[in-house]
Amino acid sequence: MSANMLTLYILIWPVLSAGVLALLVISLVRDMRKARKSGKDMV
Repeated sequence: MSANMLTLYILIWPVLSAGVLALLVISLVRDMRKARKSGKDMV
């Protein structure tokens, strides 16, 4: 494995983690808005 491929492999994990975190935050915000509109609590 070349140094460039190893570097790319190591750097892709933070990008994937950030993507998953963004997806979770966006879903949470949508659920909060929907709960607020319907007058329900999140818990």
